[in-house]
Amino acid sequence: MKLVTFEFDHRARPGRLAGDDIVDLHALAPDVRTILENNLLGRAASAAGHSVPLKEVKLLAPIPNPGMVLSVGMNYHEHLKEMKTPVPEKPAAFTKSVASIVGPDAPIRIPPSNPDMLDWEGEFSVVIGRPCHRVKAAQALDYVAGYTIVNDVSARDWVAPIFSAQGIMGPIHAWEHNLLGKMFPTFCPMGPVLATKDEVPDPANVKLQTRLNGTVMQDANTDDLVFSVVELIEYYSRFYLFRPGDVITTGSPSGVGYGRKPKLFMKAGDVVEVEVQGIGILRNPLAATAAT
Repeated sequence: MKLVTFEFDHRARPGRLAGDDIVDLHALAPDVRTILENNLLGRAASAAGHSVPLKEVKLLAPIPNPGMVLSVGMNYHEHLKEMKTPVPEKPAAFTKSVASIVGPDAPIRIPPSNPDMLDWEGEFSVVIGRPCHRVKAAQALDYVAGYTIVNDVSARDWVAPIFSAQGIMGPIHAWEHNLLGKMFPTFCPMGPVLATKDEVPDPANVKLQTRLNGTVMQDANTDDLVFSVVELIEYYSRFYLFRPGDVITTGSPSGVGYGRKPKLFMKAGDVVEVEVQGIGILRNPLAATAAT
């Protein structure tokens, strides 16, 4: 099953893809997150609400309102090589601003303050379906509702200073500024759907591809992950209480613009697509931010 959030009559509504149509699930719950919170996936799969043609509606992020987006970094072997970064002994992650979430086809707005080093990071992402705390890897998938796609858009202006920072506070501030470059509005495209677990039977063997203006930039498989989905859930649930609708990105594979020679970055007019097997294609154009 593939769940979506779509705009109808100027309001966001939950739905289920059914061929070229969307079955409106608003009578079941006000949003997809509530469907997960109330354990309504089974009813969502069989609901027979009003249908609308997919081509006539605007898709939003499938989970527009997660409590958390936990974004894992440094988690593909080949990406670590291109960024000249050692393989970590344990996972590393940060919480990405939920205010930066946009849906498919929504423009990624170029920040006027940092317009020149915008990079793509297509990421296979996990959506939590049940309250999850201190779970073991063997049971981790029992807490997963399904999967979606996140493009962890990044302004790379602060990457170089990480490697030259000195002292104690210098590296700390350099790393923080690198993360702040991922928090601009619209820097978290998500979608196009939440694909339930039956659509992606093995999260350790999923193909992912990112394209810029039709040219392949990232082409990978989750079998290159340093820490698998179940290992990430086990590790981070030691600290976090994950709730239904929370999203965990699993890291970006190799092929980012910063790691290329010469470096390549996105600009206004470009279109970036992230395609993940079993989920679909997340497509977003790049646009200048309107003057204020």
